[in-house]
Amino acid sequence: MNNLLDNLNKQQREAVEHTEGPLLILAGAGSGKTRVLTHRIAYLINVKNVYPSNILAITFTNKAAKEMKERVESLLEVSYDMWVSTFHSACARILRMEIEKLKGYKRNFIIFDTDDQAKLIKECLKELNYNEKNFPPKEVLSTISKAKDKLITPDKFYDRYGRDFRSKKVADIYSLYQKKLMANNALDFDDILFKTVELFQNHPDVLQHYQQKFKYIMVDEYQDTNYCQYMLVNLLAKNHRNLCVVGDDDQSIYSWRGADIGNILNFEKDFPDAKVIKLEQNYRSTQTILDAANSVISNNYGRKKKRLWTDNGEGKAIVYYKALDERDEADFIISQIDRMAFQEQRSLNNFAILYRTNTQSRVLEEMCMARGIPYKIVGGHRFYDRMEVKDVIAYLRVIQNPEGDLSVKRIINVPKRGIGKATINALEAYAAERGLSFYDSLLFVDNIKSIGKKAKTNIKEFLRLIAELMSIAEKETASEVINQVILRSGYLEELEKGDEEDQERGKNIKELISAAMEYEEKNEDSSLTGFLENMALMSDIDGLDEERDGIAMMTLHSAKGLEFPVVFICGLEEGLFPTQRAFFEEHQLEEERRLMYVGITRAKEKLFLTSAFERTLYGSRSYTMESRFLREIPKELMMKI
Repeated sequence: MNNLLDNLNKQQREAVEHTEGPLLILAGAGSGKTRVLTHRIAYLINVKNVYPSNILAITFTNKAAKEMKERVESLLEVSYDMWVSTFHSACARILRMEIEKLKGYKRNFIIFDTDDQAKLIKECLKELNYNEKNFPPKEVLSTISKAKDKLITPDKFYDRYGRDFRSKKVADIYSLYQKKLMANNALDFDDILFKTVELFQNHPDVLQHYQQKFKYIMVDEYQDTNYCQYMLVNLLAKNHRNLCVVGDDDQSIYSWRGADIGNILNFEKDFPDAKVIKLEQNYRSTQTILDAANSVISNNYGRKKKRLWTDNGEGKAIVYYKALDERDEADFIISQIDRMAFQEQRSLNNFAILYRTNTQSRVLEEMCMARGIPYKIVGGHRFYDRMEVKDVIAYLRVIQNPEGDLSVKRIINVPKRGIGKATINALEAYAAERGLSFYDSLLFVDNIKSIGKKAKTNIKEFLRLIAELMSIAEKETASEVINQVILRSGYLEELEKGDEEDQERGKNIKELISAAMEYEEKNEDSSLTGFLENMALMSDIDGLDEERDGIAMMTLHSAKGLEFPVVFICGLEEGLFPTQRAFFEEHQLEEERRLMYVGITRAKEKLFLTSAFERTLYGSRSYTMESRFLREIPKELMMKI
């Protein structure tokens, strides 16, 4: 172990060896924070003789958690049952064991995605007789999500905002939405954290159990935590106080998701005896790139002072190109990539194009398609969001938890089995009158006189199918359950008989079997419940195919946590980056600047910056002004072409 510590620099080693009491590690971009966290876990186990199950390590993406666990196991040369996971995965694991202590929930709960949430909100609006135009589901869900981030229940929401006419109605929607979630035995993404905090606050015995279990807690990307996550961490760490948080206030870019930069800036107020260690040596980029990043971020006031440096050498000058318009900009970027890929024998995976908004990708994509150059969009339309995949997932959810009304309604006539809208309406009315779930109403179909004999027969066939699949799910792996679903339901057969587009959809649902097999290879829990939970908690970055050759295109927000040899940041114009709303709010401008800092520090070897003299965006063409961020980079670091 001492030999391993010899590979760390002085500050990294100090962070690893300081195991007792609160610790704040301010880790600049590319400063080896994952190395510190993994060595720290290994040090606790091998040197301090801490049981692996007494360690909780939290990060923000499955990709980061997987990498961290693999690196720890490589250091220890043995595999342990360690809690190395995302916030949501750790909380879901706790809730699987403890949620029945919260009234109205069962352990086989399902996790609703944004599509499910939107449907549920629409049901609420219909039931409350509220107009969707006045209460757009996406906007209402955003309000509810922000409330949950701040641990505001429907009752508290009503008390706080109920005097406002519109907010009172949103409170009504929020209250009904939560009741419907419970009726479906479902949690939305925010509930996974919210309900865990609620569990800890209302059941001190459960909290005490996990406080005793997790004697050492480490939280990565602490600058991205919201109030709910902050409370969760502080509740768990209250007894032992062996809390190590790692983060970089200069990379706090998610305030729109509820992230509170104050959590990291005020850590020393929460823990006055905290030790603070700064990691400023960068192992990723050239000094020229770091000097540009340092220069830009130094214009922010709300930060802890630090300056990145490296032994990697000075490196190439940053290239700046001012294009005539967005097409000239795209042509320049793709031409440069094409040239470097050929002349320098680089894989297309070496290149990333970063932009402020997703709409900027259109012209870049068109340019790639015209030239036959492969590319991949990070954070674009996910495999799991495709209609046919969601249909099969709905089957899996019903098998796992038949009380989920939305899933049952989605598949009752998929593939078509003669159960029409009138029949579904009759079933819904029967369920509502008797306080039953939609699935339970199917069991009493013979009692509903308005439903015809043929439809009743079809419903009974559907129930028989679900019962058979439930029986299979009790003893088979997730991949085999999926295989049986697509065969026995007749869904695959229907698609394979269709046109070319349907046949392609058939391939997608068969690919779901591959996804489950891949999950089973990497996880001891090969159950349907485990697979569904893992799938529900995947993020956009987790979907980045690093093996497939192609230029990576993504927003600057999606680029967080990634690195590439060559990076292009495009659209550096006032009103686009920084955005127009940042002109009037200093804290928003500072976050935009942090976003620029994140973009710059993704580059390892070469950095290209571009803007356009005029640009068509959102159907309007206008002349532009160069972004202030360009002016904040010293001229001697840039080469204009």
